[in-house]
Amino acid sequence: MKQYGFGVDIGGTTCKIGLFDMNGTILEKWEIKTNTENHGAAILDDVAAAVLGKLDEKNISKEEVQGIGLGVPGPVGNDGTVFKCVNLGWDVLNVEKELSEKTGIFVKVGNDANVAALGEMWQGGGKGHDNVVMVTLGTGVGGGIIINGKIVAGSHGAGGEIGHIKMRDGETATCGCGGHGCLEQYASATGIVRMAKQKLEEETRETALTSYEELTAKDVFDEAKAGDAVASELVDILCNMLGTAMANIAAVADPEIFVIGGGVSRAGAILIDGIKEHYAAKAFHACAETEISLATLGNDAGMYGCVRLLF
Repeated sequence: MKQYGFGVDIGGTTCKIGLFDMNGTILEKWEIKTNTENHGAAILDDVAAAVLGKLDEKNISKEEVQGIGLGVPGPVGNDGTVFKCVNLGWDVLNVEKELSEKTGIFVKVGNDANVAALGEMWQGGGKGHDNVVMVTLGTGVGGGIIINGKIVAGSHGAGGEIGHIKMRDGETATCGCGGHGCLEQYASATGIVRMAKQKLEEETRETALTSYEELTAKDVFDEAKAGDAVASELVDILCNMLGTAMANIAAVADPEIFVIGGGVSRAGAILIDGIKEHYAAKAFHACAETEISLATLGNDAGMYGCVRLLF
């Protein structure tokens, strides 16, 4: 193993870049703008320039670098080909080959949610475990499955698409994926707000939720913590959906630990305790004691996981 590695988490707005030692310590991190003009044609050139510039600045030779790990918002094939990263403007592109040619450094690419899970396994909330499922609760619901220390991406790059597990028949609203009744329609930040607005249209009880001009997921959790009955019911629906989905996942993947991340996870104990209650009631007996904890790396998880790809 060489001394250094780069983790590059490419998002639709910025590319987060970290220089690491291969023991898992981040030495420096910075961001560059993601230039999505002209179908993202300049993105890899910009990443290459940033990496090579940092090597010059730190007087590090390429021979000391294990590689560049890259996380991208889309499905990734086993050969490093990325299939339709809509947020970046990419169609089909062999990112590993392209970036390696531009830098002269080994490159490994993974889906951004999967590498975030790998990062949490390596140095975050799942540290010390080789079998980890990460559930990311943000605008949508994402995730990643790590078995024996390796990402389970599946044959179509769709392994870990936890948000699109079907949870409810008869749902008329359409998920972002085009389907109906997906987990992320209930368990995401947008999902709980959607459910709250529906509930308030017919709710006769007094609730503090009606006092908000622009209701957010945080508002719902805050009012639930304060004892608001309607808010508490909404949080319980979300936790029930998550606990049920995770019990089903455990029956297939049997992880040692579930790690919960994303903006909604900042709700803390009220979320984790609620999930645990519903999970324990639904899980297969052999999986009922699976640990459930919060992620710890925040927005840096993807960079850590990108470096871990290089092992």
